[in-house]
Amino acid sequence: MITRADYIDFPDLMVEFLNYMDAIKNRSKNTISEYASDLRTFFRFLKYYKGLVDIKDIDDEEEFAKISIKDCDEEFVKKITITDAYAFLAFCKDNRQNSARTRARKVSTLRDFFKFCKTQKGIIKEDPMASLDSPKLKQTLPKYLTLDEATALLRSSFDGPNKERDFAIITLFLNCGMRLSELVSLNYTDIRDDNTIKVLGKGNKERTIYLNDASISAINEYMRVRPKDGVKDPDALFLSNRLQRISPKTVQHLVYNALDKAGLEGYSTHKLRHTAATLMYQYGDADVLVLKEILGHENVGTTQIYTHVVNDQLKTATDNNPLNSTKILKDSEGEK
Repeated sequence: MITRADYIDFPDLMVEFLNYMDAIKNRSKNTISEYASDLRTFFRFLKYYKGLVDIKDIDDEEEFAKISIKDCDEEFVKKITITDAYAFLAFCKDNRQNSARTRARKVSTLRDFFKFCKTQKGIIKEDPMASLDSPKLKQTLPKYLTLDEATALLRSSFDGPNKERDFAIITLFLNCGMRLSELVSLNYTDIRDDNTIKVLGKGNKERTIYLNDASISAINEYMRVRPKDGVKDPDALFLSNRLQRISPKTVQHLVYNALDKAGLEGYSTHKLRHTAATLMYQYGDADVLVLKEILGHENVGTTQIYTHVVNDQLKTATDNNPLNSTKILKDSEGEK
């Protein structure tokens, strides 16, 4: 629950919106935090933009942070237009150097907030953000390990007191395509007799992942040496050296170390998820709809990018054909 103490600088309407997105729409804590940050920046900007505050430089972070939005009540919201929103997005781009992806997130925040104001609260008759355009995002192909690189990573040396744990974590990333947040939240009691495991994904949505032989073997080896005494979170599958649930930061650190030992640079835990998805699509006979369920994507469009990866490989292979350098058809000798 979002409390007044959490956002003491917010008017009641915005706190109510955050609670609605939390309790009804089941948004994650990170998403709620992003909503709050976006709204705070938006309303601070509007007060400056409309001449309601006297600050010399809007780019001065300390001055900007002093702008109170406590008085941005329902009457204030009723006067906001789509023109105000575009001015805000221009400010985010030019003054704050926000990327297109960050601005797109802010557009999503404004759409959700004003939809709430119209549909749930009824304080506006027309939603000024209904036709608010989002910045066009450049489609980028996910970076991933090749099959040989992924194999090399699993065969690299795992040593130290946590070698079984670290190997199991890398194995689950590469075989199951879990998110970092999903992996750290795993409980060993979630593993069922049919070798499936429940994970809690984005928006607190639960889904089932099937564990293959490699994953089961790695987990069993780890459980054989997993501490039993003095454990602070007895249900947690993966434990830290302090005998509590392992943290995302610790997982990221051990993944970087494993990648470094394998001579692989420029990758991360999320890139291992991309690797699992790509290999399942390339070698696992998994179509896009199956892959969507495995990865826990909301929309199939998000999963579609893995087909683009394969198409890009096909193009690269064709371009690298050694005959590609022969581009001009010359007349045979004696022909005219």
